[in-house]
Amino acid sequence: MYNHSEFNLDDEMIDELRDLGYELNDYSLSDADFRDLDFDGYSSEDSDMMLDVPYVPSDEKIVQSLLDLAEVSREDILYDLGCGDGRILVAAALERNTKGVGIDMDPVRINEAIEYAGHTGVEHLVHFFEADIMEADFSTATVVTLYLLDIVNVKLRPRLLDELAPGTRVVSHAFNMGDWKPDQQQKYGSINLYKWIIPAKVAGTWEWQARNGDTYRVELKQKYQTVTGKAWLNGEVAKLNGARLSGDLLELTVQGPAQSPVRFLMRCEPKQLLAAEGDLQATPALRVRNR
Repeated sequence: MYNHSEFNLDDEMIDELRDLGYELNDYSLSDADFRDLDFDGYSSEDSDMMLDVPYVPSDEKIVQSLLDLAEVSREDILYDLGCGDGRILVAAALERNTKGVGIDMDPVRINEAIEYAGHTGVEHLVHFFEADIMEADFSTATVVTLYLLDIVNVKLRPRLLDELAPGTRVVSHAFNMGDWKPDQQQKYGSINLYKWIIPAKVAGTWEWQARNGDTYRVELKQKYQTVTGKAWLNGEVAKLNGARLSGDLLELTVQGPAQSPVRFLMRCEPKQLLAAEGDLQATPALRVRNR
């Protein structure tokens, strides 16, 4: 467990929290280091637990919007980090038959979530446990839902990028990921909802052969899902007209001298890029050392 003193809120974030419906009678936001926050279910006299995010339940309509934005289905494994009373997982289980796991530091909320799942009859689909989300294992998720703070999201970001499989969807109620721009953003009233797709790691030099015998080589740089780089065709400098990465799908458009652009759609694996459509790509693209 980590302390609130690691996270300093500025006036703008305090205003945003107020706009999001934090009840000021219950949660005083005047002190930037949370010293004056009174958490529902805990008294300041007898509890040593410091929760990292004040508990504010998501509106049911926002829950539905988040599930729609993430395109949650019965095929998914949904992890809710900071699950509160479990309403997101219960809604997904009830309406979409989705299996889910909820993690929260607050034992009171975990007990509420377990009772709620039992009351609604979905306890066979969802599991809740008490843990620090910075340490808990969520690597099997295909969808992750968040209602934390920007500063907590940013602290969590490296684990999301490193431990989740490419293509995993991450959705957040109200708070962003710093300089990791969302793949999609929606508004529900005045509230922002964000969606990111975990990108494959494609930085490096790749080489493959086309069906007509041409040899392609690209040198790619990557920042999150944004990819740039250079290209060669049969050893000659070519143009990389486009590079788009979405999850584990990489689209590259290469144009050689006096040739029309050629588009390749590849599925990313740890050591190779496989053709995802068409028959232009004769061999997998393999990592090579820079020349």
